[in-house]
Amino acid sequence: MRVGITILPEARWADMAPKWQAAERYGFDHAWTYDHLVWGGLPDSPWFGTTPTLTAAAMVTLTIRLGTFVTSPNFRHPVAFARDVLALDDISGGRFICGIGRGGDLDSGLLGEEPSVSERTERFTEFTRLLDQVLTEDHVTYDGKFFSSHDSRNVPGCVQQPRVPFIVAANAPKGMRLAAELGQGWVTYGKPAGTEEDWWSGLREAGERMTEVLEAAGRDNATFERHLNADGARGSVYESVDRFEDAVGRAEEAGFTDLITHWPRPDKPYAATVDVLETVAAQVLPKLS
Repeated sequence: MRVGITILPEARWADMAPKWQAAERYGFDHAWTYDHLVWGGLPDSPWFGTTPTLTAAAMVTLTIRLGTFVTSPNFRHPVAFARDVLALDDISGGRFICGIGRGGDLDSGLLGEEPSVSERTERFTEFTRLLDQVLTEDHVTYDGKFFSSHDSRNVPGCVQQPRVPFIVAANAPKGMRLAAELGQGWVTYGKPAGTEEDWWSGLREAGERMTEVLEAAGRDNATFERHLNADGARGSVYESVDRFEDAVGRAEEAGFTDLITHWPRPDKPYAATVDVLETVAAQVLPKLS
């Protein structure tokens, strides 16, 4: 089981840099930040850009993988975003992970659009496929329903073979099929449930469906990463060491390969203490390596 940590881009870099450095020092396998214009969980919070945040994180770390959790087509074009992906992968020395999803409700309307959920799902699929094409080919011309590309250049030295890993966020069948088609992995936060037990039960069922989708697509389940947002049930896994260990055990039983947690905050969401995180890093993470 690999464990990652998400650091929200809600404070100035002078305050955030030590957290990214600590994430590497503590032994986390990957570190993430949200990619939103406004996040519904903290709509009144300061919020800083994802690409410059990850660039800065790459400059103050050496080994930890760095990712978007998750980028979306709500305010990005795949041709333009491909340049950010190339730069992040280069600056980080090949450590960048591109988490991709349909995106949040608030972001989807901030630029004056009102797409339906179905349209957002369709746009997400088109975005992911075109981003894959622009990163792996040169002279890309494409005219789709939502995006176009007219002879987009990707000169030798920038064509990615293999491409930056895509970790595709999905709970529904269409997204799972897209993860099997283009993803090196899948990430989920589960579906709303009445109890935490129901949430874990739903995750086990989702994992079984993902296995079926992978088999249908001819993908090797053994090399496919399965990421779980560990704080999706209630609160933070850093409420206690026992709670963290319980989440690891349940996630393993459900077939997940990676657990994504959140840096503790003084208030909701993800309210917990850094003391627990530090204890987990010292006593539990070494056992998972």
